[in-house]
Amino acid sequence: MAGERPIVLYDRDCGFCRWSLGKLLAWDRRGALRPLALQDAEAEQLLAGMSEEQRMGSWHLVEPDGAVRSAGAAFAPTLRRLPGGRPLAWLAERAPGAVERGYRFVSGRRSTFGKRLSEGAKRRADARIAARGSGASQ
Repeated sequence: MAGERPIVLYDRDCGFCRWSLGKLLAWDRRGALRPLALQDAEAEQLLAGMSEEQRMGSWHLVEPDGAVRSAGAAFAPTLRRLPGGRPLAWLAERAPGAVERGYRFVSGRRSTFGKRLSEGAKRRADARIAARGSGASQ
């Protein structure tokens, strides 16, 4: 279904989303994750059955077996794949409500946070995403 690596789906039209993904990919030194823009046709196939509002309303992690986790629920399985991320994944699993509320707090303000990012920071994130094979907007 999704392939060999888990896929991280993100909004390529959101500067804060691209910047956040760039930071995640920097942490992912082993290349365990594959980024894919929600706007790509492959994303629509991976999230079949999900409404446009649901797709665009969150980031998503698609496991190699096709299982999808979204918003706060995607943090623990993502963190588990990152160097040194297991303790944070353990915490996220024990406080799913807090993780979800934290995610919703930040995601609801992503345009505000994005305005505070420099164009250089967004360009560096775009370059990191492109290096992993996902086409970020330029």
